[in-house]
Amino acid sequence: MKMRWLTAMALGFSLTAQSQTLFTYGTHKADAKDFLRAFSKNNQAGPADKANAMRQYLDLYVNSRLKIQEAYDRRYDTLPEIKAEISNLRDQIIDNYLSDPKALDRLSREAFARSQKDIHVAHIFISLTNSSGQTDTTAARKKLEEVEKRLARGEDFGTVAAKYSDDPSAAENRGDLNYITAFTLPYALENVIYSTPAGKTSKPFTSRAGYHIFKNLGERKALGRIKIQQILLAVPPGADAAAVQASSRLADSLYKQLATGADFAKLATTYSNDLVSSIANGNVPEIAVGQYDPAFEQYIAGLTPGILNKPFQSKHGFHIVKLLEIKPVSTTADEATLEALQQKVMTDDRWKTARDFIYARVGQKPGLRKATISETALWAISDSLLDYKPAGLGRSLTPATVVFTIGKQSWRIADWIQYAQMNRYRTDRGGIKPYSELMDEFRQQAMYQYYRDHLEEYNEDFRLQMSEFTDGNLFFEIMQQEVWNKAQADSMALLSLYQKNKENYYWKESADAILFFCPDETTAGNLMKELEKDPAGWRRIMEPLRDRVVADSSRFEWSQLPGLNGNAPKAGTHTATVINPTDNTASFAYIFKVYTTASPRSFEEAKGLVMNDYQNILEAEWIKRLRAKYPVKVNQQTLNSLTK
Repeated sequence: MKMRWLTAMALGFSLTAQSQTLFTYGTHKADAKDFLRAFSKNNQAGPADKANAMRQYLDLYVNSRLKIQEAYDRRYDTLPEIKAEISNLRDQIIDNYLSDPKALDRLSREAFARSQKDIHVAHIFISLTNSSGQTDTTAARKKLEEVEKRLARGEDFGTVAAKYSDDPSAAENRGDLNYITAFTLPYALENVIYSTPAGKTSKPFTSRAGYHIFKNLGERKALGRIKIQQILLAVPPGADAAAVQASSRLADSLYKQLATGADFAKLATTYSNDLVSSIANGNVPEIAVGQYDPAFEQYIAGLTPGILNKPFQSKHGFHIVKLLEIKPVSTTADEATLEALQQKVMTDDRWKTARDFIYARVGQKPGLRKATISETALWAISDSLLDYKPAGLGRSLTPATVVFTIGKQSWRIADWIQYAQMNRYRTDRGGIKPYSELMDEFRQQAMYQYYRDHLEEYNEDFRLQMSEFTDGNLFFEIMQQEVWNKAQADSMALLSLYQKNKENYYWKESADAILFFCPDETTAGNLMKELEKDPAGWRRIMEPLRDRVVADSSRFEWSQLPGLNGNAPKAGTHTATVINPTDNTASFAYIFKVYTTASPRSFEEAKGLVMNDYQNILEAEWIKRLRAKYPVKVNQQTLNSLTK
C-alpha cells in the first residue's frame, strides 16, 4: 500500500512538473512538457547521462526559442513564402488526421467478423416512387402494412415477395438474393442483415428509395473468393430457339475440343463473349460472394478445382467453366488482414460513418446555431433562386441572409444555393433530393469544413506538428537573415578572420582523393574495377553513371575518408567499401596523393571552416542581444524535477 502511494506521488509530481513553466523569456513562457518533447526527439543520452544532457540541451533550447520569438515579433510568419510553405504542408498531411483511428479500427474489425460467414438472404422492397415516377409515401406505407400483416400471419416470405416487392427480379426469384457477405451490399443494408438471426425476418428499414424487409434464410462458413476460367457464349434476351440451339451446339463442340486437349486460353480468346475475361485467356477476376447471378454462383461453388466441366446454361448464355481456386477468407485478425480491410473500409460507403465523430465534436464546440428564419420561407426563396418560381414567403430573404453559424463563421443563403445547385440531384438518377435532406447534407459539409479549417483546436498531435514546422521555417528564415547571409556576404571579414587565426586552419594528415557514393555494393565494385584500369579517366568512367553515382573530388583529411579502418591511405589505391545499413548504399575513396604532415591551408582551402567560425561569432553576438531583449529566468525547481 505504501509503495502504491509513493508511486502515485512520484507520478503526480512528474506530471505536475511537466505542466509547469520551465523558463520565461521576456513576457513569454516555455512549458516543461514542450522542452521534454524536444529533448526526447534530439537526444540519445542514456539514463546515467540524462541530467547532464538535459541541462546542456536547455541552453540550446532557450536560444532557439529566443530566435523563433524574434521571428514572430518581426512578423516573418506573415511573409508570403512562409505562409505558402505552411499551407502546402498542411494540405499534404491533414488527411492523415481527419479520420477517427478508433472508428477505422472498429469498422475493420466489424468487417472481419462479418466476413467469417455468408448469409443467404431474401428481400422485399417497397418503393416510395409510384408507377408514374412520383413520390407517394402514403401508398408505399399502405403497401408496407399489408406486407407486414401477411408475414405476421406466417405466409411464405418468397410468396409475399413475388406478389408485393417492387424489385423487378422478385417475380422470378421470389426475393432470393442468394448469399451475401461483408461489402456485398450498402453498409446500411448490411447492418440490417447481419443483425437478423438465421430464420428470422428483419423489421422494415427505411432508405431514401423506400422500405426494405430482409429474411435470413440461413448461414454458412464464408466461402471466400473464387477464381475461374470460362468461355461464355452469350445468348441475347429474347433470342429464338434456333439461336439458343446454335449456341448450345457450339458450346458442346468447344467442350469436346477442350476434353481432347485443346488450349482453353486460345478458345476463350477466340470464342468467348465475355469482354473482360476473353482478353485474359478466359481468366475471370476473382469473384466475391453476391457479385454474380445467384444460379451461376451456386454452380461454380460446387465445382472441383482443376476439372473441366460440361457447358452450363444461365440466363446470360452457355458457360464452359474450370474452377481454378477457392481462396478462403483469413480467419486470423492479424496486422496484414486488418490493414487490407482498412483499405476496403476507406473506399466503402461505411467510411462515411467515420465522420460522425467530426459532426459530434463541432456540434459540442463551438456548436451550430440555426438562424431564426422559417423553413417555409427558406424553401420558397430556394425555389425562386433555383427554379425561378415566385419567392412568396421568401421575399424578405436575400442571398446575404444568414442560414446558420458555426463559431464566428456564417453560412448564408448564397452559400446554400451554391451547394444546392451542385448537389440537389441524386447520383443514382433517383431525382431531386428534398430540401430537408439537402440542408442536412449542407450542414454536415459545413461542419466538416469548419473542423478541417480549425483542426489545430481539436487535434493536439496535428497542432504540434504544424507548430514545429512553422517554428522550423521561422528559425531557418531568421538564421538566414541574421547569420548565414551576413557571413556569406562579408568577404572582408572572412579574410580578416583567416589572417588573424591562420594557426587554426591547418591541414592534418590528408589526401587528394575522390569520394564515390553508389546506390549499392555491386555498382561500387564495378566502379572500382574500372578505376583500377584507368584512374586518370575517372570523369569518363563516371559519365554513364552520373545519374546513379555521386563523386566528390577534393583534398580530404584522413578522418573524412571512408573505409580506411584505421590504416594510412596509399596513393593509387582505393579504400574498402563502406555499406550504409540504413539504405544499403555504398561509398569508397580513390586516393591520388597522400600528405603525411600538417600544412597550412590557403584562404580558399580554409574558406568553409572560416565561414563556419564567423557564423558562430555572429550568432553569439546576436544571442547576447536577444537575451537582453528577452531576459531569461529558469525555474530551477521545475528543472530539478525533470532531471531526476
